[in-house]
Amino acid sequence: MPAARVHVIGTGLIGTSLGLALTRAGRVVTLEDISSTNAALARDLGAGSLAYAGDAPAAARPDLVVVATPPDVTAATVAAALERWPDACVTDVASVKGAVIDGLRSRGADLTRFCGSHPMAGRERSGAVSGRHDLFHGRAWVLSPTVETSDAAVDLVRSVAASVGSAVVTLDPTEHDAAVASVSHVPQLVASLVAARLEHLADSSVALAGQGLRDVTRIAASDPHLWTQILSGNAHAVRDVLALLAVDLDGVIGALDALGADTDAPGARGTLARAIAAGNAGHARIPGKHGAAPTAYTTVRVLIPDEPGQLGRLFADVGAIGTNIEEFHLDHGLGQAFGLAEIDVVPGSAAALADGLEQRGWRLHG
Repeated sequence: MPAARVHVIGTGLIGTSLGLALTRAGRVVTLEDISSTNAALARDLGAGSLAYAGDAPAAARPDLVVVATPPDVTAATVAAALERWPDACVTDVASVKGAVIDGLRSRGADLTRFCGSHPMAGRERSGAVSGRHDLFHGRAWVLSPTVETSDAAVDLVRSVAASVGSAVVTLDPTEHDAAVASVSHVPQLVASLVAARLEHLADSSVALAGQGLRDVTRIAASDPHLWTQILSGNAHAVRDVLALLAVDLDGVIGALDALGADTDAPGARGTLARAIAAGNAGHARIPGKHGAAPTAYTTVRVLIPDEPGQLGRLFADVGAIGTNIEEFHLDHGLGQAFGLAEIDVVPGSAAALADGLEQRGWRLHG
C-alpha cells in the first residue's frame, strides 16, 4: 500500500537523503525542521517542499510521517507527530529502538500507528548538504514493530523503504539493538579509540600511516555529539559486546607480556594466532556487495603518477577493457610522486585487466 504523501521531520543527512530519494520515486514529500534554514536548504536541494505553517488542508495531510531527528528527542517528536496527525502512521530512523519505544510507552502514545525503523545507511559527513538520493540503495532497512503495531503501519513503512532501493528486514526491537551494538556501535568506538592513539604521536610516525590505518579509522571522523546520544541510548547492548572484547584484549595483552618476559613463552604465540584467526572467521561472514554472500576478489595494483587527470584515465581504461570494479583503494607512497591504486575484481577478470592495463602503458605493482 504505497504512501502518496510523506512528511519528513528533520532535514539532516538521513532526512534530506530520504526526501531526495522519495521525490525521485514520485512521492509527494514535505519537509520540516526546528531550523527553518536547514529545511529551506533541503528544499532547495530537491528533497521536497516546505510544510504548511498551519494546519494543512485534508488533501495535503501526510500518509506517513518520518521522524529523522537526533536520538535524544526522537521519542518526544514521534509522540507529538502521532497526536498532530491522528490519521497518519509514523516511523523513526533512529539507530536505537528500545529507548524510543520505552519513551513512547511512558508518554502513553498510540503505538498501533507507529512502526520503528532504522535504515542501515549513513556517511561520516552530516547535514542536508551531504544528502544523497542513492544513500539507501542496496542497504538494509530494519523494521522494528511493537506488539501493538498494526499491519497497515508495517506495510506502509515497508513500501516506503523498498521504494528508495532498500532491502527491508524485520527485527524485534531488542534483537535490533543487540545486532547494531556489534555491527555498528562498537566498531565506531573501536575506530575512535584507535584513532585517539594518533593524537599525540610524532608527525614523523603518523606520516608512516598506510591504507590499513585509514580503513580501521575511517569512521572515527563521525560526530561526537550524535554518537554520544546513540551510545547512551544503547548502553546495555554496547556494554555487553565491549565486555567480551575486553576479555579477548586481556588475553592478547597477557600473551604479549609473556613474550616480552620470555621469548619462548609457551602458548603465547598460539593466543595471538587464535585472535587473528578468529578475526578471519568473523570477517568472512561480512556480506558482499548488495548483501550477497561474501566474494573473494583478486587485487590488481597499479602505479598512478601524481598528476591531474591520471585517475580519470585509469577508470576510462578499465571501462574500455570491460572490467567491473568491485572495490577500489588509492594510497600515496611516502615522499613519492605516485599513488598505488588497488583494484579489486572477480578472479576471472584479473588477468585480462592486468594485460589490458599494461598494453595501455600502465605500470603494475606486485
